[in-house]
Amino acid sequence: MSKPQARRWADELSGDENVVVGPLRGYHHETYVFPLPGRGRYKCREPRPGLFWFDRRCFASEEQLLRDLSGRISGIPDVIEVDGLKLQRFVEGQTLGDLLSDGLAVPRAVLAQILALFEQLARVTTETLSVDRCCTTLDRPEDGDSDGFMEWFVRFTEEHVYRGNLPAFEGLFADLGVGDEGFKYLRKHVSGLRERPFCLLHADLHRENLIVDDELRLWTIDWELATFGDPLYDLATHLHLMRYPVRQARAVAHRWAETVEQVRPGSSVGWEHDLPLLLGYKRAQSLFTDVIRTALSLDAGPEESPRQLVRAALKLRPVLADAALPLGLDSVPGPRRIVTALVRWRREHGVPPA
Repeated sequence: MSKPQARRWADELSGDENVVVGPLRGYHHETYVFPLPGRGRYKCREPRPGLFWFDRRCFASEEQLLRDLSGRISGIPDVIEVDGLKLQRFVEGQTLGDLLSDGLAVPRAVLAQILALFEQLARVTTETLSVDRCCTTLDRPEDGDSDGFMEWFVRFTEEHVYRGNLPAFEGLFADLGVGDEGFKYLRKHVSGLRERPFCLLHADLHRENLIVDDELRLWTIDWELATFGDPLYDLATHLHLMRYPVRQARAVAHRWAETVEQVRPGSSVGWEHDLPLLLGYKRAQSLFTDVIRTALSLDAGPEESPRQLVRAALKLRPVLADAALPLGLDSVPGPRRIVTALVRWRREHGVPPA
């Protein structure tokens, strides 16, 4: 079997295939790490083939974005160009997720650096950053149009994540009680947001994208989903993905509001009312992505045991419960019904039942 292109690049640039590490864990890319003489270790990567994109992309090149943010956002990977390839420096350290699993409180020193990141992001606006965009000017909400910004995301979730995958997953969604009507409820749920001035958003700030080095400095990686938009959306995404303890989540939200308001007045206006609405969208979005990913993980092989199916059902049950309100679900299926739905989906797609 031939090597992936990214691996061949890494072998060539390193000069020794034995020093290449990878592929690394990651969803969007096949990534390999290798040393460059006198420069440290760098990443060489390529998009994974046949990838499901669950999130909207804004920028054409993550490497171009990182280059333009150099000196404006601290703790991001350097980017260099070697033989026409743009390479990101590999950040040495441990992910915050490896150090502290979901549900555990984040130390004050790390939290202070996360809030400093939000402060720096709030300073970066569309007028101050010139990076190639994926979308056209006609497909971008006006600065401050928080309702339009959320419609942008709801439409992507409906058209690309839900409807785009209906040929394979319509039966599974139906068995779980999820259908087209859910998006009417979702739009109503997130309507009426206050206007806030747009800024740069990372849009994927979770424990695996935050690296702590040996000097306890925080680095932020994986800017693939960065975009311009409502700053409160970045906070909602962060809180949804970070799984802070409840008390610390409240404290983070209050400190975030104080931080961004000092940078750009109006950035936190109405946040206490709007944050639960945006969290509702994130929970609805997670339902679609988690159902698809869970089903595909079960489809990986024919030897899934009943215990694995039960674990999958126990994982999806709280996801469905969290999304019930924003999607207007009449009821939330129990684990037995979810297992039945997954088994039926596997059977319909040619995978023997466990």
